[in-house]
Amino acid sequence: MQFIDLSAQQKRIRGNIEAAINKVLDHGQYIMGPEIKELEEKLAAFVGVKHCITCASGTDALLMALMALDIGPGDEVITVPYTWISTAEVIALLHAKPVFVDIQPDTFNMDPGKIEATITPMTRAIMPVGIYGQCADMSRINAIADRHGIPVIEDAAQCFGATINGKKACNLSLIGCTSFFPSKPLGCYGDGGAIFTPDDALADKMRQIRVHGQKVKHQHPLVGINGRLDTLQAAILLEKFALFPKEITLRQEVARRYDSLLSACNLEPQALPSGFTSVYAQYTIVAQDRDALSKSLQEKGVPNVAYYTRPLHLQGAFADLGYKEGDFPVSEQVAAQCLSLPMSPYLTQEDQEAVAAAIK
Repeated sequence: MQFIDLSAQQKRIRGNIEAAINKVLDHGQYIMGPEIKELEEKLAAFVGVKHCITCASGTDALLMALMALDIGPGDEVITVPYTWISTAEVIALLHAKPVFVDIQPDTFNMDPGKIEATITPMTRAIMPVGIYGQCADMSRINAIADRHGIPVIEDAAQCFGATINGKKACNLSLIGCTSFFPSKPLGCYGDGGAIFTPDDALADKMRQIRVHGQKVKHQHPLVGINGRLDTLQAAILLEKFALFPKEITLRQEVARRYDSLLSACNLEPQALPSGFTSVYAQYTIVAQDRDALSKSLQEKGVPNVAYYTRPLHLQGAFADLGYKEGDFPVSEQVAAQCLSLPMSPYLTQEDQEAVAAAIK
């Protein structure tokens, strides 16, 4: 059993992927080839937003979004400490200040009720994260941001394809960012990412940032980065995207089966609020003695992962912010108790029954 089974998907479309790669090899446009535009158009239509700007990684997507908003030294950006480091890392890279707010104990996402206490005259953006496959409460977060005139950047690296009341992730705020890291629900075979926005001016600016701030050849009105997605990865994503809607449904079926199989266990799965859907990048539970359970499962041949076991406010990279243990108790508790189980669209019922039996 694999924790995330990428081979089962590849077997279904290996011939299509090889043909797509060969097409790129034949035309030789390895940087910004025609597959880039095709992918951007299909992703924008899927999300329901005007502009999609593909880029080299999910981290670059967040960085480019912040750069497009002119965030820099002295500015503050509100985010969560329970996430992969990229979310706060890009803020620090621009010499701005990450300001953390705690998460909800059931969804593990940003607690909207704790945002306003952290807003200051220096707050320039709010960056919620859609953890483990489901969106943060973007409606409440946007309402707070609107009252204070603050833009929202959605970090949807784990929840691309999820919805709130039928509206898709990356179309829930001014800017939405996602990742195509191989283990994501929609992943390529390397690094990749994308940014979405309905705003024409921001889209134009982010396209310039993506190519070293270049508007036209040899003209650089902005400081930018080398943030382009490789054409080969775009070609691979196009083939994988053809399966993506069906795979979302399969992931949700796997999650429902887990819910049923584990209902008698003393475990709490990540809560899914009414009106929300999840793409289940991971199926994650809370266990009182997580480490003992994890070790026992490994011994029984059941792979599992405890993510983000040290929240960002306790990481050395952010020691200068002055946070200490106990400042974000929910994040710290979730970090100590969360465990993710094997998850992929093609996880069999037999494997899930084996996971449940091992847990019991």
